Amino acid sequence: MIDYSKSFVTINLHGIDILTQDHHIIFSLAFNGHGGGVDLTEDAQIAAALREQKLAWVHLDATHDDTREWLHEHVPYLDDIILDALLAEETTPRIIEHGTGCLMILRGVNLNANASPEDMISLRLWVDEERIVSLQRRELRTVTDVHQKLLDGKGPKNSGDFVSMLLGRLLERMAPVLSSLDDQLDDIEQLLIDRPDKSIRGEITINRKRCIAFKRYLVPTREIIMQLKRSELHWVKALNKRSLQESLDLIIRYIADLDSYKERTLIATEELTTFLSARTDRNLYILSIISMIFLPLGFLTGLLGINVGGIPGADNDMAFGAFLAILGGLVVLQIFVLKLLKWV
Repeated sequence: MIDYSKSFVTINLHGIDILTQDHHIIFSLAFNGHGGGVDLTEDAQIAAALREQKLAWVHLDATHDDTREWLHEHVPYLDDIILDALLAEETTPRIIEHGTGCLMILRGVNLNANASPEDMISLRLWVDEERIVSLQRRELRTVTDVHQKLLDGKGPKNSGDFVSMLLGRLLERMAPVLSSLDDQLDDIEQLLIDRPDKSIRGEITINRKRCIAFKRYLVPTREIIMQLKRSELHWVKALNKRSLQESLDLIIRYIADLDSYKERTLIATEELTTFLSARTDRNLYILSIISMIFLPLGFLTGLLGINVGGIPGADNDMAFGAFLAILGGLVVLQIFVLKLLKWV
């Protein structure tokens, strides 16, 4: 019998004492059916809780070598297809109903230090009426949130409550990230008005990629929620389905917002391209006018410099000044003609 409380290193994360991932079990908890739960730290406790007809939750490290063997031993009814999905390195959000339970692959925003929120973290779940098995390859704060609520006695009472609360919390965690994306686009649009510059193009591209990344995972998550609402799994109660409808409405709004954000990036790109093209055209026009003015001047100076039969007025001290006056008069005449034609 292994006592995980002794073999793991305990750290405090967001106010919660959890076990580090030195072993395959990150934490385990037994539900009391009233919104609370008790952490299980010994191997025998965890194994017994998974065999009982009371709801228990075990959260595992999907990268640990012992995880698959542990699942084979303690959750033997999960076949290889389910286990492969739970332990896969690369996943896409989906749901597969199997018997009285279901496999769910979800994604949550990455709120870890020095990470990009759009690099979304996968959460793999097996849920039935009496067991919840979750696996992670990286820390996902939504799991910490639900764990804390259970320790505070304000968490889910059953599997249906757990799924609806988890999905709701995943979407709540995304709200400030999407709000920040909206603010960044506002700043870009203001810069296009105040100080348009080609350096803005990089920011526009980054934000468009973020929109695409978020939508890539939100659309299948929407399908997961819709399937759960249609599901005949007996532990998904009517109250859970009403909660899922709220999550569905929220995710539909998120997707619509992302579509509008993407459109704004496209419009911003068009406006920036138009501005840069206009600036380039203006610069080329100015250079053309300068060339037009200096072309006849260059012709006259070149003509005088060919030295065939001597330069006219070479013996006259006033000749150079007179020639400069002629060139100056020619410049004035050209500018007058250009203004008359409204070219400048």
